[in-house]
Amino acid sequence: MTLAAGTITTLLARREVAPYGWFLAEEEEGGLEVLLPYGEILGERPEAGDEVGVFLFHDDKGRITATTREPLITLGEMRRLKMADFHPRFGCFLEIGIGRQLLLPIKELPEKKEQWPQEGDELHVVMKHDKEGRMLARLAKLEDFETAVFRAPSSWHHEEKIAWVTDTFRDGVFVLVDGGVIGFGALGYIPTASMTKPLRLGEKVLARVTQVKDDGRVTLSMRSSKEKGRLEDSDRLLEFLRARPGGSMPYSDESPADAIQRRFGISKSAFKRAIGKLMKEGLVIQQGSWTKLTEAGGSPAPDAGKDSEKE
Repeated sequence: MTLAAGTITTLLARREVAPYGWFLAEEEEGGLEVLLPYGEILGERPEAGDEVGVFLFHDDKGRITATTREPLITLGEMRRLKMADFHPRFGCFLEIGIGRQLLLPIKELPEKKEQWPQEGDELHVVMKHDKEGRMLARLAKLEDFETAVFRAPSSWHHEEKIAWVTDTFRDGVFVLVDGGVIGFGALGYIPTASMTKPLRLGEKVLARVTQVKDDGRVTLSMRSSKEKGRLEDSDRLLEFLRARPGGSMPYSDESPADAIQRRFGISKSAFKRAIGKLMKEGLVIQQGSWTKLTEAGGSPAPDAGKDSEKE
């Protein structure tokens, strides 16, 4: 049997060498010995001949070492791990529960740096070995998820769910939707058009299920349902107008969609629904390319000279 880093095995306590710890082996005599340092022993220290369950890893000097601490991941397994630190040359260091961290190489990250994970984000990875047999992480792939996830039930439609970004693309991101008590989770996708902000790898997000597909995967949106969104958008636009000198803004139904998206982060159709609600309530009026408060809409901010038509 080969003593491989990243595996859990049972070894025999062969001899104690102070002040280092216990040397363990697969047999009472002969074979490779592995050090179990005193600092890696949880609970009572073993005695000669005892069987000890340990997790194997490489220490800072590259020597195979044992610990009785229980890891969050083992060789070949897929798990969701929290990012503890980042090094611009090496990559992400992930917590694995044994007092040391697992490296996810920088080559595994997206091309765009704005999509790189941040400290505290949680990444779905598989533990593997590098060429020297040391523990290393790689991002989980679709085939890794397919053996672990379940088909989302139709009852999820319209429900809000927690999800973690597992991969990024130009037109959206793949996510693993939390399964709660049901299990590991379900596969999902959030299109770029359904995001309220750009998402990064490993980011935790709350999103609404807009479709449960026949294959059990789901499509999600970070945006509110149309009615709820209309109320939120209209409140935000009204607050924006009240904060402006003169209570007016150079945006209306005539404004280009991209200008509205850049300024308010919503689509033109959502903008029109919100403005339509305010107009129906008599709070605003539109004059050409401008939208202005009415007396019923509230008091605008004090004029600071003549209001410019430039935003």
